[in-house]
Amino acid sequence: MESETIISEQFYSNNSSAISEKSLNSSFFGTKEKTQKVHVERPTSPFGLAVLIATFLLMIAGVYLVFQLQDDFEQFHFERIASTWGLPFLIITTILFFYQTGVFLYSSYLYLRYKSIPSVSDDLLPTCTIIVPAYNEGKLVWDTLMSLAESDYPAEKLQLLAIDDGSKDDTWYWMQEAKAKLGDRVTIFQQPKNAGKRHALYRGFKLGTGEIFVTVDSDSIVKKDTLRNLVSPFVVNKKCGAVAGNVQVLNNKKAILPKMLNVSFVMSFEFQRSAESQAGSVLCTPGALAAYRRDAVFNCLPEWINQTFMGQPSDIGEDRAMTNMILKQGFHVLFQRNAVVLTNVPEDYKGLYKMFIRWSRSNVRENLMMAKYAFKDFRKESKFGARLFFLNQSFKIIMTYPFLLFMLFFIVVHPILFLSSTLLAILVFSSFTMLFYAKRYTLSESFWAYSYSLFYTFSLFWIAPYAIATASKRGWLTRGL
Repeated sequence: MESETIISEQFYSNNSSAISEKSLNSSFFGTKEKTQKVHVERPTSPFGLAVLIATFLLMIAGVYLVFQLQDDFEQFHFERIASTWGLPFLIITTILFFYQTGVFLYSSYLYLRYKSIPSVSDDLLPTCTIIVPAYNEGKLVWDTLMSLAESDYPAEKLQLLAIDDGSKDDTWYWMQEAKAKLGDRVTIFQQPKNAGKRHALYRGFKLGTGEIFVTVDSDSIVKKDTLRNLVSPFVVNKKCGAVAGNVQVLNNKKAILPKMLNVSFVMSFEFQRSAESQAGSVLCTPGALAAYRRDAVFNCLPEWINQTFMGQPSDIGEDRAMTNMILKQGFHVLFQRNAVVLTNVPEDYKGLYKMFIRWSRSNVRENLMMAKYAFKDFRKESKFGARLFFLNQSFKIIMTYPFLLFMLFFIVVHPILFLSSTLLAILVFSSFTMLFYAKRYTLSESFWAYSYSLFYTFSLFWIAPYAIATASKRGWLTRGL
C-alpha cells in the first residue's frame, strides 16, 4: 500500500491512533512539554460535528424509509425475479453474499488467532538497510530520516540510504542537512533525473549491504521501536520473505478526510492484514513501511525492475508487485501490528481519488499476475488462505461492472428505494468497522466509519470501474499535488 501526502509540524498534534508518550523519542518529537500537548484530547470541530450529525440523520432517514416502503420493496423484488435477467442476478448475488460472509468469518477467526511477534534481543537482530526514496518532499525527508536515526536499533547493524529521485524543490538540500547532522549514519544519493520510485528503490537495493531491506516513504514517521519489531519475524521464521508495517494516519486531526481514512486504515491493516498474516499471505506490503529478506529481493529483482503491463513499463504498484513476486517464491509474507508508521494522507477530494485510482490500477494488474501462480504448488505449506484472499479480490473486480449496471438501473427505476436501502446497508455493514475501531482505540473517533462509507459510496464509487478500464495507463497521478 502507498500513501500520498503533505507532512509538516502537525505530527505534534493529537493522533487517535495514539502513540504513547513513553514510546515517543522526545529528542525528535519535541520537549516534554510538547509531548504532553500531543495527548490533550481535542473536541471535534463544529464542521466535523455537523458532518457526523448529518451522517446519522441520513442513516436514520434511510431506516425509516425502508420501514415505510416495505410494500414497494416486495413489489420490486417480485418484478426483478420475474424478469429475464433478474433471477440469475439474484442467484449470483446470493451466492456471493454467502461467499463474502464465509470469507469474513474465516478472516475473523484468523484475526482472533493473530499475535504480533515480539522484538528479539539486540544480538539476534539482523543487519538492516533502510531505503528512503524521495521526490519533491522538501523538509519532510528530514523529519523521516531523523525519526529513523532515533530508532532503538543497534547503530552498527543499521545502514540508512536516502535517494533523491531528481527532485525539483529543496529535497536535496534537506538530505544534505540530515547528512551534516547524522554524519556517517546516513548516506545520500541523487538520481541524475526523475526516474520514478521503483528505480530509486532499485538503486537502494543494489547498494544495500543488509540482510534485510526496509523501505520507508519519505513522508512518514516511525516509532522508536518500529524497526526492531518490523524485522524480528525474519529471525524467528526462516520462511518469512517480507513483512508489512502497520500504517496509521498522522494528520487525522487536521481535516475531515484524514479522520475518515484513519478509521479505514485501522480496519485495513489491523483486521485484514492480521488475518492475511495468520495465513502467511499478506497480499501487499505498504510503501510507507515494509521489510524484505535480501535473498527474496534479489531472486526477483530483474523481473521487478523490468516489469511491464500491456507492453508499457510499470511505474506504479511497486510495493504490491514486490509482495507478489516474493509470495510466488514460496515465502511467507507477514504483518507486524507493533511496527507502527505514521503517514499523512490527502486532505482534499482530488488528492484522494487520484491516490485511489493508482491503488486500484495496481490491484487489477497484480491480481492478474497472481492468477498465474495462485493455483499452482507455489509453496509447501497451506495455500488455502492465499487462494481465498486472491479469489475474494478477484470476485470484487469481476463483479464491478455488473453491480454498477444494476445500481444505475436501480437508481433510474426506483431512486427512493435505492437511496433508502443503501443508507440502511451503510449503517449495518459499517457498524463492524466502528465497533472494531472503538475496541482498539476510541469510541468518539470510531463514528467516522459511517461518514467514510457514506462518502465513498456516493462520491468514489466510480474509482473501481474507471481503474479497470484504464489499468494500462501509466503515471503516479499525485506527484504534482
